Amino acid sequence: MNRPALSDAPDPLALAKEDHDTVLDLTQDLVRVPSRAGIDPYEPVIAALSTWMRDRGLAPHVLHDATGTPVAVTAEVAGALPGPRWVLDACLDTAPYGDEAAWTHPPTSGLLEGGWLWGRGSSDSKAAVATFCHIAAHLRRRADQLHGTLVLLFDLDEHTGGFGGAKRYFQGPDAPADVAGVMIGYPGDDHVVIGGRGVHRAQVHLHGVSSHSGGRKSTSNAIDKAADLIRELNATELPQPHSDFPLPGKVTVTAITAGQGFSVTPDLCTLNVDIRTTPAFDDSAAGELLAAAAERTDRAWPTTPPTRIDVHTRWPPYALLENSPLRAALLTAAHRQGLRPKPKIAGPSNIGNYLAGLGIPATAGFGAEYIGLHATDERIRTDALPAVQATYHSALLTLLTNGAA
Repeated sequence: MNRPALSDAPDPLALAKEDHDTVLDLTQDLVRVPSRAGIDPYEPVIAALSTWMRDRGLAPHVLHDATGTPVAVTAEVAGALPGPRWVLDACLDTAPYGDEAAWTHPPTSGLLEGGWLWGRGSSDSKAAVATFCHIAAHLRRRADQLHGTLVLLFDLDEHTGGFGGAKRYFQGPDAPADVAGVMIGYPGDDHVVIGGRGVHRAQVHLHGVSSHSGGRKSTSNAIDKAADLIRELNATELPQPHSDFPLPGKVTVTAITAGQGFSVTPDLCTLNVDIRTTPAFDDSAAGELLAAAAERTDRAWPTTPPTRIDVHTRWPPYALLENSPLRAALLTAAHRQGLRPKPKIAGPSNIGNYLAGLGIPATAGFGAEYIGLHATDERIRTDALPAVQATYHSALLTLLTNGAA
């Protein structure tokens, strides 16, 4: 008996329009449950989402970190035919509210007004969670025709910067070895993010010599020494970008910690240095730049102990090639819906950089039209959601048709 082809499935846009009210309902339900990273308990939002998923035949599974803290909700739609694993990823935790009195509507209102759905997490990324759940529910009904597996991965540790859910899934003791690609539902429908600058982050500990600040004899002030290093870094010329990766590298001092009170000359100053890397200015070059600048500064301060550099984070730059199945499937699907997003290499790094370090291709942004990301009055435009849902659904039909990676 011949199975009907996935190409014969109902039109994704028609399905998305039928789903529109329930997508909004689920998004509202999730927005109304506070899930601020590191502030709110995650069990209530897990319960709200898990109930919806179970009612639609999706089997949610909660991942925990080594301390027992929940860090992600996952579910799988396993195809009957051989093929790789494709992941839809979105964060279920949110940024904090800021000044709640400044919001037009409360951050957990989930209010529908003027064509917008209001509330913290509406754009980043609870609308993506709701959309991806609906797509998975549709594909579950055609699992006998799927080549490979669709995975839902909803991270509860994204806004902390820890990405504990993603790390637990991709590098945990039961991590799958057959992930062909990840599509991350960050908001914004004008671009498909297909790459990003990498990051090399370090704490730089510069030493001086302590003394009484009012004493007759001055000693080497660690803050002054740090200021010299900052000038060194700001004066450094970075390599020009290549045409296939148009963004340059960047060096930014993001924090300075030193001193206490008024009467002691500081003998330690710590800088947080954030370096954005590119193929023309990679992680090795970033480390060498920082070490060389520190060495020059030490030579200019011969009476002080040497500077120590502790590297905090290393993520590589990445960019999906034009022939990447993931990039092609998502952009082609968007064009079918009448959308014209452009492929974009992002300045900020994202979880796609982390995945690139594991050799896993990822798109890191295509989703709801929004206002107020991480800001007051966060909201999404509701009438744009069906086209976004249809785009991801159509892309998955392409990727799951023959299992090609």
